[in-house]
Amino acid sequence: MRTVDKRVRVSRRDFMVTSGAAAFMITNIAVIHTQEAWGLEVKALRPATMRTLIQVARDIYPHKQLADKYYAMALMGYDEQAQKDPDLKTLIEMGVSGLDLRSRDVHHRAYAEVTNETDRVAMLKEIEGTKFFQKIRSGLVTGLYNNKEVWPLFGYEGSSWEQGGYIHRGFNDLDWL
Repeated sequence: MRTVDKRVRVSRRDFMVTSGAAAFMITNIAVIHTQEAWGLEVKALRPATMRTLIQVARDIYPHKQLADKYYAMALMGYDEQAQKDPDLKTLIEMGVSGLDLRSRDVHHRAYAEVTNETDRVAMLKEIEGTKFFQKIRSGLVTGLYNNKEVWPLFGYEGSSWEQGGYIHRGFNDLDWL
């Protein structure tokens, strides 16, 4: 009698791809990150659009030490602005739709579902001259790096002038000089 192993074999690669894809759950009104245990409600933009924007933000400003929630926080300003500005809403929705369409043509899946970072960055390079890309890129500079919660993750202690300057707060910390 032959014994058949009925266990489903999952390779490490399959596990990583599957578990990574399941990190985000999209509802009608929200994007929920199941692994980091946070969610955000979107009011003007589609939740799927916000999910894609989070991946775009991570690809434009890649920092492995930053959780997705910091990128989401930086992008919430776009949702708030899109509530008041229908042209901005159209720009973002059409930009993401175009990116997803291009991704489906080339990789047979939406942009946020493409697992290879190099492939996603190549698609962003194709659109880097567009108004959509420039709007997202420029807004993220302040939205991401002005967030005081991310400063310690980069080793930045913040402004020191309020505390007397750097002379007594790290000026002589370099022991190799």
